[in-house]
Amino acid sequence: QVQLVESGGGLVQAGDSLRLSCAASGWTFSSYAMGWFRQAPGKGRELVAAISWSGGTTYYSDSVKGRFTISRDNAKNTVYLQMNSLKPEDTAVYYCAADYKPPRIRPSPGSYEYWGQGTQVTVSS
Repeated sequence: QVQLVESGGGLVQAGDSLRLSCAASGWTFSSYAMGWFRQAPGKGRELVAAISWSGGTTYYSDSVKGRFTISRDNAKNTVYLQMNSLKPEDTAVYYCAADYKPPRIRPSPGSYEYWGQGTQVTVSS
């Protein structure tokens, strides 16, 4: 059974840190690029960070660059998102997603085959 399970969300204050984890099972994790998307109320789903299947290439949206770090452990079938210096505008549901062997990191949600259920991140001011 294909699964992506996120964890680590919560309610924090501005300036705090959180680390999200996404554990994969039921498929060959190392063959997929992984992305973290977020969706705030009334807004579309946006890619905030992504990492290639090998871990050698990463992508960050301008809104999180310098504050968030994506990493993966292929031995543990897990991808992480370290979020530092959180801001109220980071409040959203965060989803991890998997894209099978893309030629490059792709920002469109439609390119990703597998999705987790999402984890809520709320940052208070």
